[in-house]
Amino acid sequence: MKPVLWIALLSLPAAAISQTQSNQAAATEAFRAGRAAMERNDLARAHTEFARVVKLAPNVAAGHSAFGAVLYAEGNPAGAVPELQKARELDPKDSTAILNLALSYSALGAHHKALPLFRELDSATTAFASGELAAYARALDAAGDPDSARVKLAAAVAQDPNNAPLHDSLGTVLAEQNKLTDARPEFDRALQLDPNLASAHLHLGSLLLVQQSYPDAIAELQKAIALAPNDVESNLQLSRALAAAGQDDAAITTLRHATELDPKSVEAAYALALALQSAGHTKEALPLFQDVIAARPTDSAALTNLGLALVQTGDAKAGLTYYQRALALDPKSPVLHEDTGVAYLQQADLNHAIAEFRAGLALDPNNPQLNYDLGLALKLQDKAAEAIPALEKAAQLDPNLADPPFTLGIIYMQMGRFADAARELEKNLAMRPENGDAWAILGSVYKQMDQPDKAVPALRRAIELQPEQPSPHINLGAILAAQGDTAGAAAERKKAADLSRVAVSRQRAKFNLDSGTQLLKQGKVAEALVQLKQAVAADPNYADAHRALADALAQQGDAAGAALERQKAAALESQPRASAAGPSQP
Repeated sequence: MKPVLWIALLSLPAAAISQTQSNQAAATEAFRAGRAAMERNDLARAHTEFARVVKLAPNVAAGHSAFGAVLYAEGNPAGAVPELQKARELDPKDSTAILNLALSYSALGAHHKALPLFRELDSATTAFASGELAAYARALDAAGDPDSARVKLAAAVAQDPNNAPLHDSLGTVLAEQNKLTDARPEFDRALQLDPNLASAHLHLGSLLLVQQSYPDAIAELQKAIALAPNDVESNLQLSRALAAAGQDDAAITTLRHATELDPKSVEAAYALALALQSAGHTKEALPLFQDVIAARPTDSAALTNLGLALVQTGDAKAGLTYYQRALALDPKSPVLHEDTGVAYLQQADLNHAIAEFRAGLALDPNNPQLNYDLGLALKLQDKAAEAIPALEKAAQLDPNLADPPFTLGIIYMQMGRFADAARELEKNLAMRPENGDAWAILGSVYKQMDQPDKAVPALRRAIELQPEQPSPHINLGAILAAQGDTAGAAAERKKAADLSRVAVSRQRAKFNLDSGTQLLKQGKVAEALVQLKQAVAADPNYADAHRALADALAQQGDAAGAALERQKAAALESQPRASAAGPSQP
């Protein structure tokens, strides 16, 4: 630890030992030997001698104060605390014991215990050394008084301007106060004084991340990790910088490393779960979110994210449980009401969904997404008159949202307001030109408006984007027939019929697949095999059915059959999407 403590210790009066009534000579000699050892920086000998003093003279404050100071200097603040507390009990005016006790608490992170002691010394106009001022500042900062912390650190820097850690600490407090332009020179100065100060690289990288200077932030954080490879916080910050720079895979790799460094770090597990969820690996994120909730059961954000992950994986019922827990903690969150409503919507519970969307809008009436969600739910309840104002408001609040005009287009088409429907669908397609559904509906609307010159290209674009859908072929065939193109109309009708048979076969196969999958989960392998073989028979081009059948065969012990089914699934997935469904066999 810092030599300034040892110098303060040497000023203690050895004569205090003479106050004991027994072992006076031995205690006095041990104290003198301990002091001499301190002068030689021989901590081991000083430890031995002052331990003897405490044993020989247990009621003398100076012995406990000296022993506590040595323990702190040896890097054992936990051992120092009881000795220094005893010294203070025996001599409440021992400023050295008070200071060393404050520093020991600070080293243990018990800043709430250190702060009153620092303040007591400060009120007695104690002259603090720079390192002591830094510890005082940390305690002030932890207590939510960054202004006072900054003052103390500035004083410490003035005392010791070439101390790199002090500049780093001052920069950190300034950054916490969002005084980034003032913080940057402190970090730069720290690194100028000590280019190998890992904490300064970490803090500078974090500042650059806030400033959205992602390449520079990544470079600094990588330097921090090179200097301190086992520092979890540096790995966490690097992952955030990588994610912000769009390097999701690298961010996830870094977070996996962070969780390996500290498997008990809830923060690392939470960050990894969020990264996996953002990258679309929601199933892998689920157990991590559950671990976070186990450790932080009242964390509203974590509850919300776990609920969202469950909804994303199709388990809206379980997701609602976590949303409701989060709402109990944060009932005035519009986003939570929206997420809860979406979960109800996924379960087709429209009444509860609408109630949640209205509750969210009561808190945030100009939220475009909430207005859209409400409009969609009302539309699904066939309440078009109520849905239209909500959808129109969503589009007005955020003209860049593509969903409101699409849903409005469908409603207007169903109401026979074809011109309005065409206008809204055109808005949607201007933002989402690859929306095959919109092209198909727009083509149908143009057909109803007797505008074949617009309907035909719209339908052909829908067929190009969604070659497996029969309805565009049906509408296109009708238009071609009206135009006298008998052969073209017949070809389109045949394509529609073939695709309809494929759709029916896929629907049947999907039913068998779902049944077989559930039976397999229940351990009913024989029953599952019946359903899964029927799924494959209904649609031989359904890769998911072949894969599930492979799993069932493997559980039955038919390794060869399982391998064959997996090969079929892989071959089907490697085909272009347009041919994956293929024409059904007559």
